[in-house]
Amino acid sequence: MTEKLDRLFSRAEAILAGKANGFGIPILRTLAHRQYGPAMLMLAALQTDSGTRGEFGRFCNANDPAGLMYRAFRKGEVNAAQNLALTLFYLGDLAGYRRWLRQAARGGDEDAARELSRFEVRQPWPLAQKTKRKRPFRKDGS
Repeated sequence: MTEKLDRLFSRAEAILAGKANGFGIPILRTLAHRQYGPAMLMLAALQTDSGTRGEFGRFCNANDPAGLMYRAFRKGEVNAAQNLALTLFYLGDLAGYRRWLRQAARGGDEDAARELSRFEVRQPWPLAQKTKRKRPFRKDGS
């Protein structure tokens, strides 16, 4: 069964890349309703093009990008927590970003663990000066 889902997903990717004829979004929706993790993540990525909070949706709605990423995470998709964390970071939700980055690190993502150890809420001095939120330089120069 997974071989068939993999072939359908590859076909949808080819259609969306312009290498094949057809409609890729309906294929992705069908695969997402069948709980196929990569299709859920790709559909969520396609739905969050402009990066506004309104299109992110809610976790309780299975068709919103937030719900799709959350369900992919629950199904065991490796990249789902990292994708959710980065989406929340770009939306300005730093608490949600740290929470989902922590979930990704617990799931075995080494990049997420490194990023979590380097995470700072405060901005570097030159950037903070532009936004009128100054802070002194750290000892390492940033």
